[in-house]
Amino acid sequence: MYIKNIAIHSERFPAQDDYPFNLEIFEKTKNIALTRPVTFFIGENGTGKSTLLQAVAKRCGIHIWRDDEGYIRRVQHRSPYAEQLYRYIQVEWSGERVKGSYFDAEIFRYFAECLDAWAKPNPALFQYYGGESLVSRSHGQRHIQYFGATYCKKGLYFLDEPENALSPRKQIDLLKILKTAAETGQVQFLAVTHSPILLSLPEATIFSFDEIPVKETAYEDTDYFRLYKDFLNDRDKYLRAL
Repeated sequence: MYIKNIAIHSERFPAQDDYPFNLEIFEKTKNIALTRPVTFFIGENGTGKSTLLQAVAKRCGIHIWRDDEGYIRRVQHRSPYAEQLYRYIQVEWSGERVKGSYFDAEIFRYFAECLDAWAKPNPALFQYYGGESLVSRSHGQRHIQYFGATYCKKGLYFLDEPENALSPRKQIDLLKILKTAAETGQVQFLAVTHSPILLSLPEATIFSFDEIPVKETAYEDTDYFRLYKDFLNDRDKYLRAL
């Protein structure tokens, strides 16, 4: 365990009417204690989980890749405070500070293309990411290649919806990677996910952003588990309602 607590200082927020400071969950949540090597943030879209994940990564000094051209288009009409939450949180380290990475499926291709360009004069760079170009493979294949090559190394890792390009079978492969890495005691993960497969990891803590304040919840109590189980047991009930 490298970080053990996230404190949100809502009393210092510079604005109350602009995102993300207008989210009640950030006003009412004061601390999130991290007690296990894998922590999942879950909740409906717009609840603030990815915003907090990115803020914690920034606070920990983790570089967040972005496609500058696409980034400019996305932020043109956003709140001026959209990426400032990290200034108003505090991360408590257990002791040793380590390096790590931030995975976002939306901009991973940009990273992979940059890696290809860097590797042209120095192909040895590929050895750190599975031994071959990430661009040459499908989305799901390149993601698993990256996960397997990266998460075997000591570090602090942030993942924002890593299941996006993965089939259910590939999600199970990622589940194995997370479990194996967590068992080494050298790795800590914080992840946002909607995947009931990833959430099943026994060594994980799950925090729900559908509760105010943020609340730890059991796997079987998540909407993901209940809804998928109910749908698979009686899909006709849902199809009749369409």
